[in-house]
Amino acid sequence: MDKTLRCAGLLVLLVGMSFAAAKPQVKLRDGKLLGTYNEASKVYAFKGIPYAAAPIGGLRWRPPEQEDPWKGVRDAKEFGPRCMQGKIFDDMIFRDPGPSEDCLSVNVWTPTVTETAALPVMVWIHGGGFAAGGSSEPRQDGENLAKRGVVVVSLNYRLGIFGFYTHPGLEKESSHHAAGNYGLLDMVAALQWVQDNIVMFGGDPAKVTIFGESAGSWAVSELMASPLAKGLFARAIGESGAAFSDTSLPMLSLEASENANEKFAHSLHMQTIGAMRAMTAEQLLEASIKPNPERFVPVIDGYFLPDAVPDIYAAGKQAHVPLLAGWNHDEGGTAAASKATVESFTADVQKTFGDRAPAILKVYPAADLDQAKSSAAALACDQFIAFATWKWLEAQVATGDAPVYRYWFTHVLPPPADVRGAYHSADIEFVFDNLAYKDLPWRETDKQLANLMASYWTNFAKTGNPNSEGLPVWPAFKPADDQIMKLDIPAAAMKAEHRDRYEALLGK
Repeated sequence: MDKTLRCAGLLVLLVGMSFAAAKPQVKLRDGKLLGTYNEASKVYAFKGIPYAAAPIGGLRWRPPEQEDPWKGVRDAKEFGPRCMQGKIFDDMIFRDPGPSEDCLSVNVWTPTVTETAALPVMVWIHGGGFAAGGSSEPRQDGENLAKRGVVVVSLNYRLGIFGFYTHPGLEKESSHHAAGNYGLLDMVAALQWVQDNIVMFGGDPAKVTIFGESAGSWAVSELMASPLAKGLFARAIGESGAAFSDTSLPMLSLEASENANEKFAHSLHMQTIGAMRAMTAEQLLEASIKPNPERFVPVIDGYFLPDAVPDIYAAGKQAHVPLLAGWNHDEGGTAAASKATVESFTADVQKTFGDRAPAILKVYPAADLDQAKSSAAALACDQFIAFATWKWLEAQVATGDAPVYRYWFTHVLPPPADVRGAYHSADIEFVFDNLAYKDLPWRETDKQLANLMASYWTNFAKTGNPNSEGLPVWPAFKPADDQIMKLDIPAAAMKAEHRDRYEALLGK
């Protein structure tokens, strides 16, 4: 009888475990969620969770507001819509229902829903020039990172004209006398949501790492600079980009941005913010992405950013947290090199740099055609991504009072992608260990690098240091010795190259 009862009890327990795995639930501040559980990976996923109220109607161009609680159990098995955008980048593939103005949601992948697990948390911010992108992209799926003992969160934030429109009328109605940067304020709201809720997914709110690529990396540098984000994360990772650039996504003052955007409104025969809010999302999107579109990007608004980002770092007022950042070898692509001649490259440098052209040509030489093509590619890479990211690292080392780790991704993907070199965004699949999501003839070296980079990134999220036993040693970055980690197979620490180029661009 006892044996029968024990067997029956075991059966009930196993059935209960199976049921829990099949229907994982968590209870949040706003209500209960029903997600999914992957038996093979042992990872739970909860998708399309609202972290703020829908920014529609009167909430368009306002800071995000708290979502109303829901009754019953909310289904969290599918991605929420990405934010409004046109089709800008061909390499972006989505798994969501399509663009919508009602888009402020997060996704969570976790190896446990035990509230006491206290796992490190990695919050991903997608790229796309602040005009495109979304959290449902397969290459950014968080499952394989979660398998390594971290909780992964990805988020959608308002883009383009919906996320970064400025206007004197918006400044006037703001209690902070600010306008724009709504997409960045969305990120702050998502990070606050993480603080309030991540324990229920097994995460530790004191161990949050923000990480992003391209515009997502710009956003990481801006979140570090913003007083509104202080205390919401403990570490930061930036992949290819920072808000230290005068040539790529340059940041305007609020006044300059408002002047340009008011002219845009007048071109639509819209005289008031009320009239602009009355436009449908589709009408507004179409108007904003016509030929020669206005650029709607972050601004120095006096609220989210009280000053220019480089000035905030120079004053030591940024977040003093460990930073891991770097860029790819071929960020500028191959177009500049393919078109360059000795004459054309020299003329372009003289036109761009004026009296500084001789100093620039000294570090980007063009004595013959091969040199001109190589220098054209290098200058395109530096002006697009590398120089600004380098300045960010230097600034954080100088005043950040925390370890800094610098990388250089040089790995060339298999054919046919190899013709682009180690191009902009090529690292994303490696960071997430998601090579399977891209149809290429992956080699063993690719798989080794993906495992290595995912290990470095998750180690950093766990301890603030990418190193662990069995991995090539990654030394902290200091300008005195200029050590970086070359991410390739084999991976190795090395003395950084090209400081002379960056100092020439600085005007030293």
